[in-house]
Amino acid sequence: MTSFDAQITFCYTRDLPTTAEFYENLLALPLVLDQGACRIYRVARGAFLGFCTRADAPKPQGIILTLVTDDVDGWHARLTERGVAFEQPPAHNPKFNIYHCFLRDPEGYLIEIQRFEDPRWTA
Repeated sequence: MTSFDAQITFCYTRDLPTTAEFYENLLALPLVLDQGACRIYRVARGAFLGFCTRADAPKPQGIILTLVTDDVDGWHARLTERGVAFEQPPAHNPKFNIYHCFLRDPEGYLIEIQRFEDPRWTA
């Protein structure tokens, strides 16, 4: 049996143009496929995030989209300068040995920008 080649997480949006603006221009994720009603963005090698239009999209609950980077403070500063409001500024979380901050996208999805401090993390 072979391993998987990639991973895509799909989320619903009621407003694809506004969602696209956020992910393409604020988070600078490359658009890899525009299917009209769905857009797929590269987050990292083999990892993708897709958004599909759905007029009756339920309010996102219990989902955290975590973006891992060594530059949590830099992302916080860049996004703050561009008017993005954060729910939690960068802080160390001793329970999970991470450094992270939280914000929401235009659809209400919770986004965590995170750095692993645990040396066992090898991604």
